[in-house]
Amino acid sequence: MTWLPQETIRAKRDGETLEAGELVRLAHALADGSLSDAQAGAFAMAVQLRGMAPHECAAFTMAMRDTGEVFNWRHESPPGPVLDKHSTGGVGDLVSLALGPMLAACGAWVPMIVGRGLAHTGGTLDKLESIPGYQSRPAPERVRAAVREAGVAIIGAGDRIAPADRRLYAIRDVTATVDCLPLIVASILSKKLAAGLESLVLDIKHGNGAVLPEPERGVELARAMMSTAEEAGLRLTALHTDMSEPLARSAGNALEVLEAIAMLRGEPSDARLLEVTLALGAQAMVQGGLARDAAGARKALSESLASGAAAERFARMVVSLGGPGNLLEKAPELLARAPMIRDVPAPKAGTIVAIDTRAVGFAVVQLGGGRTAPDQSVDPAVGFDRLKPRGARVSAGEPLARVHAADGARAEAAAGALARAYSIGEDRPHVPTLVERIV
Repeated sequence: MTWLPQETIRAKRDGETLEAGELVRLAHALADGSLSDAQAGAFAMAVQLRGMAPHECAAFTMAMRDTGEVFNWRHESPPGPVLDKHSTGGVGDLVSLALGPMLAACGAWVPMIVGRGLAHTGGTLDKLESIPGYQSRPAPERVRAAVREAGVAIIGAGDRIAPADRRLYAIRDVTATVDCLPLIVASILSKKLAAGLESLVLDIKHGNGAVLPEPERGVELARAMMSTAEEAGLRLTALHTDMSEPLARSAGNALEVLEAIAMLRGEPSDARLLEVTLALGAQAMVQGGLARDAAGARKALSESLASGAAAERFARMVVSLGGPGNLLEKAPELLARAPMIRDVPAPKAGTIVAIDTRAVGFAVVQLGGGRTAPDQSVDPAVGFDRLKPRGARVSAGEPLARVHAADGARAEAAAGALARAYSIGEDRPHVPTLVERIV
């Protein structure tokens, strides 16, 4: 009998539970293009409104994984565990750029498949594509070579890795289904399972800059991820981290690469950024058997920064994937630079009591640093740096940040948006717990 995608969409729209065979057909139709954009968007909205049962979500995840190639690292004789971390996204979240090389320097193999920005959140893939020559979606053979050479390859899912997810991911970005829990689970785990991981640590963001701002939604996501991972034989734990202000002091693709390189070179880093990086890395190392406890893992990770070992792994990865050999030394000259850079003055004196982090992310999008349509290009140079953190005292006219823009009009609009995102007063700011384990 001929499969009719509209009948599968109708069934989900009406709240029915889909059979595994239907989900396999739908995933392959996403991958080969026989499912139209309109049908894919309708399916995503039906899942947004009706949800998926746990076994249904697991079946869809496996189906999307199996639309492409699945890595098997056992044939490569890795020197240590094959592990990774994944963040649900935020603003100024450049942890992956630093942590992947740090874990590789500590003995892991890290085939890290990352994505583009969604809605107001930045994407690690977009950040890497600001590096000249960097092959962000290489063939699987080149991924294997980069992991053998550097211990880490941070790449996007190429044409042969979970192609169904790549298509659905772009459609979710423009159909108000970014925060759909079953589709988040299927998107993340289809790619991570295709990467051949043994162990994964989730960084589930909460706060006003997160895709899922409410902590209880993050716990719900973690449970759904754990259920699906268990069916797939993947070790998985989750940490809750705060995204009620930008995690780094920059937000924008090339600007975040610059900050990550500074961190890898052992230069002073933002305290919140460093703490989240070490907490996630320690969890990954203990879970993967590279350290007996969190204290030992944090010590090894810190030493990878101080010794330059993590920076060296990053440099080897960049070269292995087509980037310049002198990026660590010449990053400011090699990375794109915006023609317009100007300060964003504080409208009044006081303490920064809160930051609308989502608004900061959308200001980057409006500058051209993110997308409002699936195939839209991104300007790697634009964004903000020198972002003042919550709790800082500022004088009237003192810079809250610098805006990097393509022209004066965009710089002025973004500066206004950033100033409105900062709440300045005399109250003591509320500071949520930065990192918590989800059990």
